[in-house]
Formats: sequence, C-alpha cells, structure tokens
Amino acid sequence: MPKYLIAFNDEWVPAHTADELRSKSEASHALMEDMKEAGVFLFAEGGIDASTAVFSVVNQNGQPVFTDGPFVETKEHLGGFTVIEVPDDDAARYWAGRMAVALDWPQEVHRFPSDLAEVIELHASTGEVVPGGRG
Repeated sequence: MPKYLIAFNDEWVPAHTADELRSKSEASHALMEDMKEAGVFLFAEGGIDASTAVFSVVNQNGQPVFTDGPFVETKEHLGGFTVIEVPDDDAARYWAGRMAVALDWPQEVHRFPSDLAEVIELHASTGEVVPGGRG
C-alpha cells in the first residue's frame, strides 16, 4: 500500500494562544487515534520550526562534516507531519481533509514513491535531475 506524507509549513499556522494550541493538540491526537483504529497511522510529529534546527551535515571528500549553522535561509519551515499508509489518493485525501479541519490550517500531501525505479521514472518523465544525483 502507498505511504503518504501529510505536512504543513510553520508559516501556514497563524498565531495561537496557549489554550488554542492545547485545543489543536487534543484535536490532532483524537484524529491520530482514529487513524490508528483504522490501521493507517504510521508516524506523526509537530511543533518544529526554524528554531528547532540542531545541526546540518554535508559530505566533504567522503566524510560527514557537521555544522551548527548557518542553515538554509528560507521563509518556509516544516511545522509538522503525519505519515499514513492507505490504498490510494482518495483515502489520503480523506485523512488530509480531516487533518486540515481538525487543525484549521492547510496541509500538503505527498505520495512516497514505492521504490527507486519509480523515483527514476518520475524524474525521467519530467526531465528533472534525480535529487542527490549528478545529472
């Protein structure tokens, strides 16, 4: 079965009071329980933004080089995500819709490729370079 990432950027979340955040947390935890009962839930986490970056790592001559910054300058930062495993896009749409309603902020959905062959096929059809590739 395909796996889907339901995610939101921190910038999509308006300012909330502590009580509002507690309420959103309760709503999302209730939804995750529904996902678990339906057998589609794999993993979820939230509360992350630019301030939670710990370090970055790059390859330098075959060795990992770790730094505590500077980090990529961007206006968008992942705020949270849920990974589900469902039969198709329609099922993913159902759960993402429930997530958007429970949290009252936008969600973006990605289907993970099933294997490397699908990744290569997707990029070959668009003429794009495979991420991490040398093309």
